[in-house]
Amino acid sequence: MKIKLFDAFGNSLIIKRFLIFIFGCIGYYRFSIANKTKVTGSRVLKGLPKTNVLFVSNHQTYFADVTGMYQVFCASKWGIYDRIDRPWYLLNPKVNIYFVAALETMKAGLLPKLFAYVGSVSIKRSWREAGKDVDKGVDPRDINKIYKALDSGWVITFPQGTTTPFVPGRRGTAHIIKETKPIVIPVVIDGFRRAFDKKGLFMKKKGVKLSIRFKEPLQLDFEKSSSEILNQIMYSIEQSPDFNTMKNLDEAKSPMGAG
Repeated sequence: MKIKLFDAFGNSLIIKRFLIFIFGCIGYYRFSIANKTKVTGSRVLKGLPKTNVLFVSNHQTYFADVTGMYQVFCASKWGIYDRIDRPWYLLNPKVNIYFVAALETMKAGLLPKLFAYVGSVSIKRSWREAGKDVDKGVDPRDINKIYKALDSGWVITFPQGTTTPFVPGRRGTAHIIKETKPIVIPVVIDGFRRAFDKKGLFMKKKGVKLSIRFKEPLQLDFEKSSSEILNQIMYSIEQSPDFNTMKNLDEAKSPMGAG
């Protein structure tokens, strides 16, 4: 059997393993000691194909969200589910994981560049640049990079493209799903915004209860419009206006919400 030395983008797997181990050890302290992370539903990862799996998630920090998911994926490789408190799984991590991120974010400093080497599919933002709204259209080369990542492994994407909650999702995610027909698994994270700064590089507070919740694969009709698919995705990651309305109603009805 041929031993792979490089990933789909030409990055050394030896260096990737080393970086995942280092970042994973730091993450272990942040997620399991300084704070406590509750992982649920990760058994859905068992038996998934090695390629063409897309994880769609809400977004609270630039890097901590992804780092937390990497811990879960590496643990699942060893048959450990719903817990990330056995860091020896970092000795042989899962390396065919990629995450979609803004190119400008991944170029902003040494640490982001190292994170990018681990598995970033860096794309140009077609809607934001240097903190301003722009409209440059989607670069086909960026879409092809995402296709390549899906063809090589698992991909994490954040449809909203921002850490602001309940912002509408970007239709590009639905377009990619219609074209590649991947297994789509929703992920809902919480607590990261309270524990870490916006970039997710520094801790703001210790003792925060974090959560990473995996849901069952979505049953998608790939013949539906991009808007319909996107609506289903946004509801599944609990970021759609409909979900927010229902959440507010439930809180208003609960005894804690009364008065």
